[in-house]
Amino acid sequence: MSILDDSSGPWISRRGLLLGAGAALGALALPLGRPRARDAAFSLPEAARSALGASPLVYVSPLKGDGRESRCHGEVWFTPDGDDVLLATSSDSWKSRAVARGLNRARIWAGDFGPVAKAGDGYRSAPSFLSEVQRDSDPAAFERLMQAFGKKYADSWGKWQPRFRKGYDDGSRVLLRYTPIAP
Repeated sequence: MSILDDSSGPWISRRGLLLGAGAALGALALPLGRPRARDAAFSLPEAARSALGASPLVYVSPLKGDGRESRCHGEVWFTPDGDDVLLATSSDSWKSRAVARGLNRARIWAGDFGPVAKAGDGYRSAPSFLSEVQRDSDPAAFERLMQAFGKKYADSWGKWQPRFRKGYDDGSRVLLRYTPIAP
């Protein structure tokens, strides 16, 4: 007998309604293997905050559904936005594709060890944190990133600024926001 069918017809019985509601509430209480919003008690460690302020690069690795790092690691330009990390990337990059597939956690290391292919595991000695990632469609956040990049990467920005702007405008570049949730 289903909760939609009892002996009096195809209506939800009071017992069926209560059982269904209880099951739904119980399911909400179960951990889903996804991070919750940042724990109010979590604060970005000072070493990570300092490294984010000083480093031109962060190293990013999306986390698989089981919490393991993916094979994709990469160094990227970024800007802090409060405790969050903002970066702009190609809409078909592995970072963007991971978010689109629901992989909304990543590990971030802050430091400059050069290209990840040459850095070996050196970047792993840098301050790091676990983050929740999502696409950020706020144009004001993108403008803050553009202003910060213009100062932070001044030597290369003349070449890259038009590419970032055009890509953001035509959708081939997206803004990702990484919010720290745990060390």
